[in-house]
Order: sequence, then structure tokens, then C-alpha cells
Amino acid sequence: MYKYFKSSIVVFAFLFLSMVVENARMQRLEVKINDPNDFCLVVPKDANTRIGDSEYPGGETVWCQGPKSIGATGTFNGKFWSNVEVSRPKNGVIQMTGCINVDSCDRLRKDDGGGQYDSNGGEGGRGNPANSFCSPYPVYVELIEPSARRACIRCCQNAADCDVTKDTSGCPAVIPGNYFGCA
Repeated sequence: MYKYFKSSIVVFAFLFLSMVVENARMQRLEVKINDPNDFCLVVPKDANTRIGDSEYPGGETVWCQGPKSIGATGTFNGKFWSNVEVSRPKNGVIQMTGCINVDSCDRLRKDDGGGQYDSNGGEGGRGNPANSFCSPYPVYVELIEPSARRACIRCCQNAADCDVTKDTSGCPAVIPGNYFGCA
């Protein structure tokens, strides 16, 4: 009886740890746009990191201004946006474009040309970070360009409205909008 009980505990512990590891691996990061004071963005997980250097499994996290979302681990230190426009350029699309205060997020480097996070790019089209999404939209594309003091995010019902193929072209090319002459 004791031998059976001991074996059962080992099996249970193995299954429990397997579920914990799988849950961490499949964690979904949620970005959102509600208004200039209630949004969440993907940022590098580690402090003072270039966007491109964070693009590996587990290298990203979500920071918010306002209520946190699923998977969010940080809050911006002061206002992230110095000048921002929230718009709905077409049905099924919401976006934020504008100038940023790089100092509001210690994860960013002021000299970084930036990079892109999205729901449909990356390995196997699963997103970068994988399985990320924009609530309540299934698709998003986000660029942060610290050296230009500029960022943008667009959330879409239709993947065709969130182009993830111009990841080195910059915010104005990927998400046309108002950038207020950020510099």
C-alpha cells in the first residue's frame, strides 16, 4: 500500500509540474487600447533592452497605463505618451499613434531604433510574442521607436488591416496616423 501511495505522489507531482510548465509556455499576453490613459503595450521583459533583442520566447512582457490586462507585469512610470491620437480609421480598427516619453519605461533604450511586436508574425505566424492578442480584437501590430520618441499600435478585427510585413519601415509606414512631428 505504501509503495502504491508513494508512486502515486510521484506521478501526481510530475503531472502538476508538467501543467505548470505548459501553462507558462502558453501564457497569452494581452495588449489593449481604450483611451490615452487606459492601454497596454508589449515591451521588453528586461530593463534597458533593445526591442530586437527582446524578440525571443519569454523576452517580452506587457506594461499598462490604467487597469492591467492578462499577462501584464508592469505599469508605466508616468505618462507614456507625450502626444497621442486614438482613432478608428475604419470599421473594425482602433489605433494609437504619437510621441512617447521613453523615460516612462525602464525597459526601453533611448538609442534603440525600435522594432515590432504583433499577433500574426513570428515563427509559424503565431505572433511575436507568440499567442499575444489585443482585447477585444484578435489581431494587432505595435511598433516602439525609442530613438525617434515615437510609438504606434493598431488593433484589428481583420488581419488584412494590421500589416505585419513592414516591420523595419517604421510607424508612419505601418500605421498611418498623427505623429505630431515627434523628435
